[in-house]
Amino acid sequence: MATTVRRAVLTLPAAPLGPENPLPGLRPLDEQHVVDERSRERLPRDMARQVGYEPLRTHLPVRVLDGYGRERRETDFDAIVIENDRLRATVLPGLGGRVHSLFHKPSGRELLYRNPVFQPADFALNGAWFSGGLEWNIGATGHTTLSCAPLHAAIVPAPDGGDMVRLWEWERLRDLPFQVDLWLPADSDFLYVGVRIRNPHERTVPAYWWSNIAVPEDEGTRVLAPADEAWHFGYERSLRRVPVPESHGDGVDRTYPLRGEHPADYFYEVPREARKWIASLDAGGQGLVQTSTDELRGRKLFLWGAGRGGRRWQQWLTEPGTPGYAEIQAGLARTQLEHVPLEAGAEFSWLEAYGPLAADPGAVHGADWPAARAEAEARLEEALPRARVDAAYEAWRPYADHEPGESLATGSGWGALEVLRAGVKLPGTPFREATLGEPQEPWLELLRTGTFPSSGEVAPPGPSLVAPHWRDMLETAPAEPLTEYHLGVAQWHAGDVAQAVRSWERGLQVTRSRWPLLRCLAVADRDAGNAGRAADHYAEAFEDLCRERGEGEVWAAATAALGREAIAALLAAGRTDAARGVWQGLPPALRASGRFRLAEAQLLAAEGDKEGARAVFDAGFEVPDLREGAEILGEVWAAVSDEPLPDAYDYRMRPAAAE
Repeated sequence: MATTVRRAVLTLPAAPLGPENPLPGLRPLDEQHVVDERSRERLPRDMARQVGYEPLRTHLPVRVLDGYGRERRETDFDAIVIENDRLRATVLPGLGGRVHSLFHKPSGRELLYRNPVFQPADFALNGAWFSGGLEWNIGATGHTTLSCAPLHAAIVPAPDGGDMVRLWEWERLRDLPFQVDLWLPADSDFLYVGVRIRNPHERTVPAYWWSNIAVPEDEGTRVLAPADEAWHFGYERSLRRVPVPESHGDGVDRTYPLRGEHPADYFYEVPREARKWIASLDAGGQGLVQTSTDELRGRKLFLWGAGRGGRRWQQWLTEPGTPGYAEIQAGLARTQLEHVPLEAGAEFSWLEAYGPLAADPGAVHGADWPAARAEAEARLEEALPRARVDAAYEAWRPYADHEPGESLATGSGWGALEVLRAGVKLPGTPFREATLGEPQEPWLELLRTGTFPSSGEVAPPGPSLVAPHWRDMLETAPAEPLTEYHLGVAQWHAGDVAQAVRSWERGLQVTRSRWPLLRCLAVADRDAGNAGRAADHYAEAFEDLCRERGEGEVWAAATAALGREAIAALLAAGRTDAARGVWQGLPPALRASGRFRLAEAQLLAAEGDKEGARAVFDAGFEVPDLREGAEILGEVWAAVSDEPLPDAYDYRMRPAAAE
């Protein structure tokens, strides 16, 4: 059959995403992927430089997604199916362009781990993420803020004369437009993916990219890559070079993901001249291989391990009885802890290919690692020669600028706003004015009139923009309360804490809606180590919000977000009575949710009622947005019980000695 592209609908049991958190993300959510200073001193100079190159201080201007739960119902998702007589790829443009499925027809095999549910969890840089498939991670260390966001999608001509699906968006953490082109040549066993990241600015910008492939995992699964060494990163936050395949001197071959005990990353040290590839093969020597042109130099294995915490996380991300998975990945740098400079006006581009691989099981599962690796690479060269991948990249490059044809999906309006502001030309990725919507309206007015409009209703403030050009416009706009609020957020993002505090304090003097500014000041106090003053501001902010709040999901989201922060700050300051007052000021339905059942256990423990806190655990609760690597459940349990942490609450990702 000729290659076809068609729309489809994918129906899955799904937990609704819920509303955005209206509080600006003044601090990053992800504190796990940080290298301790001692291990950084031992890194190669170029790696150490890129590990320290402009890590995120905030996740602004993107908003946090933490309003989801764990109750799932059948939900329809728009899908795009790319198909020839060998492969069928199913793409979800409304969920970050995730490739949900890659099905190989001749063998009847699903090459990816295909999650049977859509269950958000707190793994992305801005919260909501879901497991499974093939995802495109751009922005900064961690899962992209676009994990659960819509991308633009359209049909464009493919290099072989057929149709190609283009996905594109404006990545907002680094202000970089990007595109992902997917096509299946006729009779090909491999899905080709052309990727381009462009820097339209007059300054160098840190860039980041990792293609993340979830693959099925069982006792016989082995991951192979062209390397004899790897950089190991665990949740104890050290980065060190280890041999492959027995990485820790304990005789355990961790190229088999289930032989490790704890979750860990292994970034393979692939020689510069070597072909870039990684494969996951089962006991029979069959599975998936990913390869690319040399620009995408990094390769990685992430394993959950066989320990209780890793198994619990796998269950949390899907449903009971579902097979486990590992992740094999490919990126711009050697490790995910690095950001790579992208010069003004420049771009990064490369080509990837994904398809089936069949190798001699005796060779790939033998004790001789070089022989196992050589067998996999030889079978890859037979199936898809390196020269063919390089030629496909050269053939694709002229098509990267082709203007899209039939639209398949629409992303956000933020790219259109940036194109209007800067007047940049981006052939192949149009950000049309028609995509501008309500979130962009006040910023469009600021751009056109120099004035940020006052809100016509009492409501939580809309999203802030923080890039230097928007900060400059806010600084020269009339000093209205909402302008001062957004200006302070932009100044905070830029690291100008003193000016941010002054802007928020000026806004407080003239506004009727005080809680958004008070909350920002509370975060500043907490960062400055002034726990008492932070607690004062949080208590006043929550009281003001309760006085002002109306009906609807935006107000409910604001109440939940501010309530959680206020309780934590008041407990940290030793003000248990005030923290209890905030908890009692929450609507009953919110107090009954898992997030606030945990807060209740913390309150009871702080009040000295260990028995009552233990009863909360015994009754059972789930915290839907429990953060990856979080140890709060174990910490609270240890404060109220000498018994081992029950399995239902065990999400620990570190060895006990590292705790």
